Amino acid sequence: MELVAGCYEQVLFGFAARPDETWTVVPDFTHHAHSASLSAVAVNSRYVVTGSRDETIQIYDMKKKIEHGALLQHNGTITCLEFYGTAHLLSGAEDGVICIWNTKRWECLKSIKAHKGHVSSLSIHPSGKLALSVGTDKTLRTWNLVEGRSAFIKNLKQNAHIIKWSPDGEKYVTVITNKVDIYKLDTASITGTITTEKRISSLRFITDSILAIAGDDEIIRFYSCDSQKCLCEFKAHENRIKDIYSFEREGQHVIVTASSDGYIKMWNLDLNKIKDVPSLLCEVNTKARLTCLAVWLDQASEMKENSDKAATSSQANEDEKSSIVTKNKVCWTDKSNKTAKRKMKITPEKQKLEAPLQKKKKKRNSSA
Repeated sequence: MELVAGCYEQVLFGFAARPDETWTVVPDFTHHAHSASLSAVAVNSRYVVTGSRDETIQIYDMKKKIEHGALLQHNGTITCLEFYGTAHLLSGAEDGVICIWNTKRWECLKSIKAHKGHVSSLSIHPSGKLALSVGTDKTLRTWNLVEGRSAFIKNLKQNAHIIKWSPDGEKYVTVITNKVDIYKLDTASITGTITTEKRISSLRFITDSILAIAGDDEIIRFYSCDSQKCLCEFKAHENRIKDIYSFEREGQHVIVTASSDGYIKMWNLDLNKIKDVPSLLCEVNTKARLTCLAVWLDQASEMKENSDKAATSSQANEDEKSSIVTKNKVCWTDKSNKTAKRKMKITPEKQKLEAPLQKKKKKRNSSA
């Protein structure tokens, strides 16, 4: 298990988390990933990808611990990255474009001009057939991923900056500044609204009906999607929280948080005692201004990610994936692919990820 976090200082951190009797976090690697600050990170069972203000997406092979290459399709800050299974990646950027990538050959299958302004956030439905995106053009757009086209456009009163599907795919939420609107899929109507005091920086579904929300402060709050009431709140950091991640391991629900104070913290959440403050499992100080966070789980171990797709059955998912991938080969090609392939030609880099953090500190001390 690897905690991966990006920061303003252009570095990607990797920490090996070891779930023994007491959890420990050990520095594994640091990599000067980009020429500008990191803005997004995503993981699947093999790869970690990072997006940056330098307009590139860097790929890391976590099995081999090497840099795999870079994707150069976008002309703007990369704002969002999300994998679907082992075969596809969606990326969004300030150029208003969403790209659909095949992660076997790292080809750009489709480049969609999604929004008139920036693409702020995107989320893939657990079935893999739909995606939602929000942008700075005050729209919420639904995408048919089987055919690679727009399915529906909803005008919003203000710009939303976060969109998320629930794990079961029956509801989704949008975030506009400090307000979370909860929508039902079958009616596409708002069923409830959660309002916080500060602007919301990150949001995560812990279950189909419980949201973890972090604002521009040190507090994490758990809310019920059904009653829209705050179930629990606790001070997690000394500075504002930038990102939340969650996963499930052997029945244990773990929340990981990253903050501007430089700390990454892991928390144990007991869903049976949701009103109790989660217990701190371990923490590590990166001494950097963190911006984004993910947890790479080695699929060989007995772990199940509590991602936004975890609720659907694995067999149904596999059947869904195989049918979608077959359709994708037919539908996700267009004339723009020729330019896409030429522009995105990934730069292969077999560079090893740098030695642990401690060695880097020694270098700094000696140079000082």
